[in-house]
Amino acid sequence: MPASPPTLHPQVLRAGDAVALVSPAGPVAEARVQAAVRELTAWGLRPRVYPHALDSTGFLAGSDADRVADLNDALADPDIRAVLCNRGGYGVQRILEHVDYDAVRRDPKLVVGFSDITALHGALWNRTGLVTVHGPVAAQLERGGVFASTLKQALMTTQPSVITADADEPTFSVRTRGVTEGILLGGNLSMLCTCVGTPFMPDLRDAILLIEDVGELAYRVDRLLTQLRNCGILQQVRGIAVGQFSEPGHGNNPVRPPDVLSERLGDLGIVLLGGLSIGHGDRNLAVALGAHAVLDADEGTLTVSAAAR
Repeated sequence: MPASPPTLHPQVLRAGDAVALVSPAGPVAEARVQAAVRELTAWGLRPRVYPHALDSTGFLAGSDADRVADLNDALADPDIRAVLCNRGGYGVQRILEHVDYDAVRRDPKLVVGFSDITALHGALWNRTGLVTVHGPVAAQLERGGVFASTLKQALMTTQPSVITADADEPTFSVRTRGVTEGILLGGNLSMLCTCVGTPFMPDLRDAILLIEDVGELAYRVDRLLTQLRNCGILQQVRGIAVGQFSEPGHGNNPVRPPDVLSERLGDLGIVLLGGLSIGHGDRNLAVALGAHAVLDADEGTLTVSAAAR
């Protein structure tokens, strides 16, 4: 396997900086984008809604060509200092081979999103070594509160993220003992599994793996984890940070995703920490992917260095 590229840290945002709002995956309502524009403007930033950001073609935010054109234009524009994905959904994998990775190497900037954007995070890490932000998409800024505050900290400060396991999170019971450290990589579990075997799957050797998912029944979570085990991937990581896992009802099966997570990960002999408010729940705390992290299951914390410098 080829050596990883040197790590690229983007610059922290400052008042007056321009930021791009793009939709590389699923379509988004205009009202939610405008709410993001108002919030970002209140931070002193200059948000720009890109030409195809509000397009909609079926389950995609316009054609592949238009979506990647907006993304590449933002990545190449020296005035733009951050690229915020408006939402996840589906569609990023369709455009990864056409992303302008040379532009990223020339001018690294903050790239933000989660869920389907996991595929873009992995591709940028593999091809360029860019440290990115796994955090709220722009459309979530209409909710204000922690969605706005966590993203503002990730973009406009160099403070590390310290996330404490929350007993109210369904995955809180997923835990072993111990402390480990490494580069934090990962994101949405389903997206990671669909990246396996492609040039966009991040190398997880000696990494701390972040996983979260939404709407997956327990047996599907089992299937996803089993695939990663059968590929030998989970056996290579130093620890696993478990975010939010929700599911669409339970039917008659008493098994829940946290049960599966404990059973399929608990015998790996590595540090596990669940209960982290990262993902599709009522709180989606921002963390840097590609940054140094400490996973402390004894204290119940995940500490991640800032993406920006």
